[in-house]
Amino acid sequence: MGVALKAENVAIRYITGDFKDIGIKEYVVRKLTHNYHVQDFMAVDGVSFELESGDMLGIIGGNGAGKSTLLKAVAGIMEPTRGKITANGEIAALLELGSGFDGDLTVRENAYLRGAMLGYTKAFMDQTYNQIIEFAELQGFEDRPFKQLSSGMKSRLAFSIASLVKPDILILDEVLSVGDGAFQEKSAKKMREIISQGATTILVSHSLTQIRELCNKVLWLDHGRQVTFGDSKAICDRYEKFLQGDCPAQM
Repeated sequence: MGVALKAENVAIRYITGDFKDIGIKEYVVRKLTHNYHVQDFMAVDGVSFELESGDMLGIIGGNGAGKSTLLKAVAGIMEPTRGKITANGEIAALLELGSGFDGDLTVRENAYLRGAMLGYTKAFMDQTYNQIIEFAELQGFEDRPFKQLSSGMKSRLAFSIASLVKPDILILDEVLSVGDGAFQEKSAKKMREIISQGATTILVSHSLTQIRELCNKVLWLDHGRQVTFGDSKAICDRYEKFLQGDCPAQM
C-alpha cells in the first residue's frame, strides 16, 4: 500500500478588512492614505497527516475548527497559504450537497444538470438516471419544479448523483447526515461500498459514532490547529472525554 494523500504543515489564512464593505475607488484612496485596515485569520494552522490507500480518515472538532476549510484545500478548491498537500490519484469531493441546483427546473432536469457539473456524460446519465431517482426515493417527483422539494429531498438527490463516482480519494463533508434515519443508514452503506473498492476517504462528521464505525484514522482540529492525528479508537475516546469536560483539547 502506497501513500495516497499527504499534508505537510498546511496553513490557510483568511484576510478580512475594509475591502468587504467599500468600493474599489474608496479602497484605492484608503490604500494611498494608509487608512486601510486588514486582519489575518488562520482558519487552518500547521496541519500534517499521511494516508495510505484504503485508509478512512475522520476529521473531528467543533464549529470553526477548520474542518471544511481543510477539505477545500485537499480538494484543490483552495490553495494553502503555507505547506503542501500531495494527492496520488483522482479526487472527488461531496461538499455542500444542496448547492448547484436551479429551483425553476424539474427534478429530472436538475439531475442531468448536476451530473454534467460533476463531469458525467449524457449517455452515462441516461443509463443511471432511474437508479439515481430510486436511490433518492423521488419516484413520482421527477417532473416537479426542484424548488417544491423539501431540503431533505434535495440533499437526497444530490447525494444519489454524487455517490456514483468511483474516485481514488473521496472527500465527504457531513453528507452522511442527509435525510431521515433510514436514508442516513442507506447513505452510510453506499459509502462503505465505495470504501471497500479501495478508495481513500476523508469524512467530516459531528457524529462520533459514525467516525468510530467507519474510520481507522482520526484528525482532531481545534480552532484551526491540529490537536492530534492517529488511531481512531484512542482519539475518539479522548475527544469524548473532551466533550464531557474531562479532558482539555491541547495537552
